[in-house]
Amino acid sequence: MIDLYYWTTPNGHKVTILLEETGLQYNIIPVDIRTGAQFDKDFLKISPNNRIPAMVDQDPAGGGPPLAIFESGAMLIYLAEKTGIFLPLNIPQRFAVLQWLMWQMGGLGPMLGQNHHFSHYAPEPIPYAIDRYLKETDRLYGILDDQLADHEYIAGDYSIADMAIYPWIVPYEKQGQKLDDSPNLRRWFRQLENRPAIMRAYEKGREINSRPTVNQESKTVLFGQGRRTN
Repeated sequence: MIDLYYWTTPNGHKVTILLEETGLQYNIIPVDIRTGAQFDKDFLKISPNNRIPAMVDQDPAGGGPPLAIFESGAMLIYLAEKTGIFLPLNIPQRFAVLQWLMWQMGGLGPMLGQNHHFSHYAPEPIPYAIDRYLKETDRLYGILDDQLADHEYIAGDYSIADMAIYPWIVPYEKQGQKLDDSPNLRRWFRQLENRPAIMRAYEKGREINSRPTVNQESKTVLFGQGRRTN
């Protein structure tokens, strides 16, 4: 059994997608980041970076005591290796997947997160920041569109790279993007949104949280936190 510490963010959706695809048994433990639950001392023992998702595998690969893992990319790699699917063993194919996973973790996610913040949540508009991250989002969408011009999926076969990237494209309108401007990306996106496992993962998310995560009350918890020692 996997204990998944989760909230309804793109990074949270990545892991529920993979769990639904693999059929592994898992138990969702909601961590309501609007209320500061991510700073709970017990959660910090699992996720010292006070971010979701995190997980504890009660029956880890290779045996031994329960294994705690934080960082969504590490969780995807671990679960793919545990089940033997969605991450090839062949070295060239494996690193095709891993490089796109790292691209999402280091580029797509952080840049689109800044796009969301400055376009929708900053206390006052900063035109330079809004323009910078809109342009960077457009650039990253262009990279995906080019990659998908001659690939059905991001790195060949359907993999954890697709599962990592898809949730960040879901709010494309919020990011100031039009899928019609990226026809190859649009084709891939429509294909994934109709996968049964992805549909199940998002339905579970809606059951846990049907309201926007960011509102006027939650902004003070979600943004601008420094070091917390309590």
